[in-house]
Amino acid sequence: NCTLREKRGKRVSAPRWPRSYLRCRCCVAPSAREEPDFGRSSELAFVVEPSDDVAVQEQPLLLYCQVEGIQPITITWRKNGAVIVDSENAFVLANGSLYVSRFQRIRGDGSSDEGEYDCVAQNHYGLVVSRKARIQAATMSDFHVHPQNAVVEEGGVARFQCQIHGLPEPVILWHKNRMPVNTDNERYTLLPKGVLQITGLRAEDSGIFHCVATNIANVKFSREARLTVSGSHSTVYKDPMILVGPENLTLTVHQTAVLECIATGNPRPIVSWSRLDGRPIGVEGIQVLGTGNLMISDLTVQHSGIYVCAANKPGTRVRRTAQGRLVVQAPAEFVQHPQSISRPVGTTAIFTCVAQGEPPPQITWLRNGQILETSDHIKLKNNNSTLSIYGINQADEAIYQCIAENSAGSTQASARLTVLWADGLPGPPQAVRAETVSATTIQVSWKEPLQNTKEIIGYVLHIRKAADPVEMEYQEAVSKSTFQQLVTDLEPSTSYSFYIKAYTSRGASKASEVTVVSTLGEVPAMPSLFIKVINSTAVQATWEPSIKLGQHEGFKLFYRKVHLSQYTGPVLLASNITAYNITHLDASVVYEVKLLAYNQHGDGNSTVRFVSLRETVERPALNPPCDCMKDEQNNKTSTTGIIIGIHIGVTCIIFCVLFLMFGYRGRLLMCKNVQEQLSTPQIPRSQRSAAGLVLNGAARRDRDERDLTGKQLDMNELERLFPAAPCREQQDKGTPPARSPPADTQISTLPLDEFSIIEEQPEPPQKSPCGGSNPRGGATRNQNRGWRRL
Repeated sequence: NCTLREKRGKRVSAPRWPRSYLRCRCCVAPSAREEPDFGRSSELAFVVEPSDDVAVQEQPLLLYCQVEGIQPITITWRKNGAVIVDSENAFVLANGSLYVSRFQRIRGDGSSDEGEYDCVAQNHYGLVVSRKARIQAATMSDFHVHPQNAVVEEGGVARFQCQIHGLPEPVILWHKNRMPVNTDNERYTLLPKGVLQITGLRAEDSGIFHCVATNIANVKFSREARLTVSGSHSTVYKDPMILVGPENLTLTVHQTAVLECIATGNPRPIVSWSRLDGRPIGVEGIQVLGTGNLMISDLTVQHSGIYVCAANKPGTRVRRTAQGRLVVQAPAEFVQHPQSISRPVGTTAIFTCVAQGEPPPQITWLRNGQILETSDHIKLKNNNSTLSIYGINQADEAIYQCIAENSAGSTQASARLTVLWADGLPGPPQAVRAETVSATTIQVSWKEPLQNTKEIIGYVLHIRKAADPVEMEYQEAVSKSTFQQLVTDLEPSTSYSFYIKAYTSRGASKASEVTVVSTLGEVPAMPSLFIKVINSTAVQATWEPSIKLGQHEGFKLFYRKVHLSQYTGPVLLASNITAYNITHLDASVVYEVKLLAYNQHGDGNSTVRFVSLRETVERPALNPPCDCMKDEQNNKTSTTGIIIGIHIGVTCIIFCVLFLMFGYRGRLLMCKNVQEQLSTPQIPRSQRSAAGLVLNGAARRDRDERDLTGKQLDMNELERLFPAAPCREQQDKGTPPARSPPADTQISTLPLDEFSIIEEQPEPPQKSPCGGSNPRGGATRNQNRGWRRL
């Protein structure tokens, strides 16, 4: 009943009184409250905080503040951050409340009692500050919208509106012919903010209307407007039309929203509501005022959205729409309060404060009532919701407050940090020194404390990069009998800070002095290097500048003939270069190419590659050019060649028949000889015959592949660079030389039962580079023995 009242089925908004008025009349008066038991808690905390209020000019103002905690407690008040000194106009009562005898918006000296007030409470353990209460003077302006004369036909809709600003929000009532409007009439609808709707007009509705605005500051009357109802009810068809749609509203949770929608048409349109996002409006707290106005009571954040009013012609799909946005704000409130904690000296204290609201609140931290400033050992994280204090000392003992604030309101919570300090703890370690050993190692040494060393159980070395925040620190434990520590796995060319603490079973000592030292620089790592032959006199060196190289300024490239001791170079290349062409080389020798990365600390290890250009010279000799077009033309025009080819084919068929008849015995003898030859695991390179290589399947395939590609398949890089000279006899016979296997090659023994006799089928002739048939095994051009290998 403090916000709405029922009157014959019609819910009408009640006056919006200031909070202090409602508190004094709807709640228990502060003077009647039970005084708190100040001894029940050691924590200093607020029981009652000041709230926003609207004060009346020349009237008293009372702001409440009650605190609990260990006595004695001192309470002071501040306005806009300045302490209020007791005077005849304003002073603090015994219960901690602030009394202003005559509130004035503007005083003679230009000052004002309007502003933000907060209550400050302090005891031996610290200081806390209440939320800020905004105090404004009650005011009322003149009407800036007055009702207008209207002439409406019978059965239509009339609408009058008044608008006026004031604090608190004025309550607007309507008079007809200088008498209050009869709210018992269901055709009359009064909306907040000065709207009067009259539906289904009749002749007796004609009259003079005006509105009356009232709040605690004043009462004002608008100009009068005449309503004239003309003619009789019309039967002419009219499309539905929305006269006034919903306006955009911004309200706070638990308030009431009224979205206006008034429509006309013949027949009378049906008004419906929906949300633009498709979500249901719901039924709880929803009510329709008049013929189509939507009222939502006890607003929540979920009610925010765009609402659509639709005027529908009955029985058809003809409709008109209008929409308005409703924004519901929620004051900041805590989801997680900070908790008071006790921590030993030198440890870390963490306070967590999580708040929610709409819009999302901002969080501010206070230390004993003053805004907390971050430093090397005080850090705020997670949008200020986490306060971390590293390496605490006795000066950090205080009350820490979290203030959450948004446009809808603010709130605060506090917690106390108690720093534990035991008597008889050792002093800080002495003479801390740090010496650089290498690019990744630093030696730290120290001496034991000057006093209370008997209870020391060990030391802790605190390490962090000098440029990193304190929370990135890490520790290493050291035995109590050890006064030095080798810190490894550090980064080159980086500054590190170190300090030591001595630990006992009752706590840690104070920290030693901090020493800072840098690691040595490191040369870059080896780059990867690849060599590509471009032609008979040029190669291209390419590399990938991997991130593993580290910081490097560039590359140095060297190359030389392998039989010479002096390099050509260095060729200096920038760090972003990844390729370089080496030209004017001698194709008859082997070259060594060397690449390294360097920086301000020196040269890194080099990557070496060997390259020979001889292959590019020998490849044309192994595949001499021929006039294939001429040979092909000769073959096409040579009738003699065709006849000879036919005779050769017949001869081959006869030979095959004879071979099948008489070759079985000879083949068995041949296999036996082969087995004897292969029984020895290793054969010297000079004693291996071509026949042996042919019977060794792997070697024969190796020779065939070399015959096809013109290249030798290398066992290693140097053997490729220095190949053995080809056999002169084989070259004279026109057969490419077969490469002997290396001396350490194992030749497997082939058991006799692995051989079998199969029928050999002729193969199709193969084309030689010159167009004739080139039989396998070194036969003449126009012959084709056609044996399939066993």
